[in-house]
Amino acid sequence: MTDLPFGIVLAGGLASRMGGGDKGLRTIGGGTILGRVIECLRPQCAGLVLNANGDPARLAEFGLPVVADDLPGFKGPLAGLLAGLDWMAARRPDVAVVLSAPSDTPFLPGDLVGRLAAARREQGADIACASSCGGLHPVVALWPVNIRADLRHALVDEDERKIDRFTRRYKVAAVDWRCEPLDPFFNANEPADLQAAEAFLQRKKGDF
Repeated sequence: MTDLPFGIVLAGGLASRMGGGDKGLRTIGGGTILGRVIECLRPQCAGLVLNANGDPARLAEFGLPVVADDLPGFKGPLAGLLAGLDWMAARRPDVAVVLSAPSDTPFLPGDLVGRLAAARREQGADIACASSCGGLHPVVALWPVNIRADLRHALVDEDERKIDRFTRRYKVAAVDWRCEPLDPFFNANEPADLQAAEAFLQRKKGDF
């Protein structure tokens, strides 16, 4: 078994508040948000896979495997996680733990995996998820691959789509990050968020 988790970048959302399309392909600081996510996660993970629906050719520039939801209808991030876990079990049986992260979080911390893994191990937890600004971010989490049968049952037989309700079934370790100078789990949901992210990068550049 490899010690590092495999990363699943969740890019299968509908982006309705952004006007549709791929939020991760919007640009800030001269590059795509998804590119920033990949750049941050690549050194922290044994490998990465993208969960995205539609034509995978639009994501070819990133050179990563693309796996689509295999459940009918849009069931949210849990369906994307399940698709990634199934891909992992079939192609990387040496990987026991995966990291999930959304494609619209351009400021993920460089110590994300290390701190989540330490908390999961020290607390004997099933899942470790990120926290900041007084709130949990269950989409940014470490998951055991062997949770996938339970997840499929929850999605298919119970129509459970809320990620925080699903995680309540397990022991979860929460790891908190500081919110200053910016929440590291800031996500770009709408055009105003892109402007805020761009402004932050400009201020950060001015500090050097």
